Amino acid sequence: MAPADLQRHIAYDIGAARLTTRLAELTGASAALAGFSRLLIDPNRGEDDPTLIMRISDGAVIPGNARAGADETAARIEKFWRPYRRACIDLVEAALAAGQIPVVLGVHSFTPTFRGVARPWPGGVLWDDDPRLAHPLIAALRADGLHVGDNEPYDGALKNDSMYELSTTRGLPGALIEIRQDELATPEACDAWAERLARILPAILARPDMRRIEHFGSRADRGVRRS
Repeated sequence: MAPADLQRHIAYDIGAARLTTRLAELTGASAALAGFSRLLIDPNRGEDDPTLIMRISDGAVIPGNARAGADETAARIEKFWRPYRRACIDLVEAALAAGQIPVVLGVHSFTPTFRGVARPWPGGVLWDDDPRLAHPLIAALRADGLHVGDNEPYDGALKNDSMYELSTTRGLPGALIEIRQDELATPEACDAWAERLARILPAILARPDMRRIEHFGSRADRGVRRS
C-alpha cells in the first residue's frame, strides 16, 4: 500500500492509543490496546464478521488482503485477533473474580469526512440497549458544551463485536466513545480529551446502577438498527 494510506483512518484509530493510555493513567483503569493494524485484521469485529479482513477500505485497495482465503483468515485470527480478544476478556474476568463489577469503555476515533460527507460531531457515544453508561456520559459531554452524537457516527449494536462480548452478553455497564480525529491531532489534544473524561467519569461510575449485573439484551440479536 502507499505509505500515505498507512497513516489514514483505514489503518488505525488515530489518537486513540494516546488517549486511552493517558486516561488509564489518570483513573487507574486497566486498558488493552491492539498492537496491529485493522488492515491486517479488525480486532474489534466479531470472528464471523464479513468485514473482519477488508479487501477495499474507503476507496483504497489492500493488496495483502486480496487473496486472503479461509486458511489465511484462520491464521490471522489465531495469531492476532484471538490473543487481543482474550486479553480483553481476561481483564473483565479478573475484575469479576475480585468481586468488582467492571465498566467497559471502548475508545475509538473516526475520520472527520467519510465518502465526501462531513461529520459534525466532535465525538459520539455508541451503545446498545444498556443506557447506564451511555446516557449520563452523553449528558455530561453535552453539558461541557460539546455537540456529541448519540449512536453517531455509528450504531453501537454490532453482533459479536468486542463490546457485545465484553459487556452486553455479560450484563456489564458499557459503551464506546468515538472521538473525531481532528480532535486528537496532537499529543496535547489527546491528553485534553483524556483529562475531560477523567473529570467526567468518576461521578458516573459512582452511580448505584453501575455496580450491578443487569441484562438489557441487544438490538443486534433482534436485527434492529437505530434510525
